[in-house]
Amino acid sequence: MDKDRIEGAARSAKGSIKEAAGKLTGDKKTETEGQGDKAAGKVQNTVGSAKDAARDALK
Repeated sequence: MDKDRIEGAARSAKGSIKEAAGKLTGDKKTETEGQGDKAAGKVQNTVGSAKDAARDALK
């Protein structure tokens, strides 16, 4: 498993928590930052998946 997948999943989880905290407190800035972190984590996870697929194809 590629480290990008692990880091991406962690970043996405952090973004979800941050987004929820922003919603609870009514802080739109924190909520928006959480959404951004979540999206970036999903992209990073996808990049890691692509790397894994390429590595598997070369085997």
